[in-house]
Amino acid sequence: MAPSFNDENSLFNFVVKDGNGVKGLVDSGLTEVPGRYIQPPHQRINKQQAATALPENMAIDLSELDGPNHDQVVKAIAHAAETLGFFQVVNHGVPLKLLDSLKVSAHQFFSQPAEKKAAYLKAVSPSPIVKYGTSFVPEVEKALEWKDYISMVYTNDSDALEFWPNECKEVALEYIKTSKEMVKRLLQELIGNLEVNLDDSRLESLMGLRMVNMNFYPTCPNPELTVGVGRHSDMGTLTVLLQDGIGGLYVKKGENSSSGNEEWIEIPPIDGALVINIGDSLQIVSNGRYKSAEHRVRTTSSASRVSVPIFNLPLPVAKIGPLPELVARDGVARYRELLFQEYMNNFFGNAHEGKKSLDFAAIN
Repeated sequence: MAPSFNDENSLFNFVVKDGNGVKGLVDSGLTEVPGRYIQPPHQRINKQQAATALPENMAIDLSELDGPNHDQVVKAIAHAAETLGFFQVVNHGVPLKLLDSLKVSAHQFFSQPAEKKAAYLKAVSPSPIVKYGTSFVPEVEKALEWKDYISMVYTNDSDALEFWPNECKEVALEYIKTSKEMVKRLLQELIGNLEVNLDDSRLESLMGLRMVNMNFYPTCPNPELTVGVGRHSDMGTLTVLLQDGIGGLYVKKGENSSSGNEEWIEIPPIDGALVINIGDSLQIVSNGRYKSAEHRVRTTSSASRVSVPIFNLPLPVAKIGPLPELVARDGVARYRELLFQEYMNNFFGNAHEGKKSLDFAAIN
């Protein structure tokens, strides 16, 4: 018989503080979603009302960057960055076998007993570069997200091999290392498209902090009442995301914030592809030319889903602000210059709320 979680404190302690996570709730035999997970109606995801972005229009072949179609490929990447903020890439240089191993490793990590995962809770983790948790910032959220995660910050190979969980450390490290050149190339092409030249050290400072997450979305008895991840944009420069075959990732089309006119597009999984999305830092650096993508994740009752993002972020000590050449050309700076650490502190201090995180840097 499933335990009762009518008391919000007992639910919070079980899921968050004790590290059982959403998976612990599901494993307990839960047949309906506890009230703390029920989203207000305007935050719920109506699958029927979302458009599906056709795969053939979304997958960009990165191998063609080195051929005669280079300019057309850059144009496609830039167009996606200026509009939806999301695109998918194939022939990206990350081995397909590794992508399969990542999904298997994610399931292996989350299928462990709760006490094994709880060893990485923030308060007891052997290192600040590894954190296991649930939802986003559960202490400040009115409604919790139906998601557990393990987050691993990359400092160097030896730290990763020593502190990251055994179930996933080798494949996660390989994922970060094999994707680095792709991320650098995409950033070079996007900055070049703005007709600005950045030297390698400046480029590196925009992607010098890398963090890989493994996200786990357990089956949900009432998916229509919940979200896996609430609407938000990522804080970094570029995010590389591996989806499994289940789907459930939605991106908002355009920046119209009027809830009556919103259009959401489902990003369908494409076998062997990686999803790329623009983060807030690149929107700031490009003075608003490139758009960070507002996105969210639906839950499902049919199967547990995993996703594995790499967040490529500026170094915490890096200053982020509109590139001076763009400010001179545009005649206005739309964002102030600030340390990325300040932006990051603000981002993690608030619940997900669309692209509100950008207001922290915006010049009104």
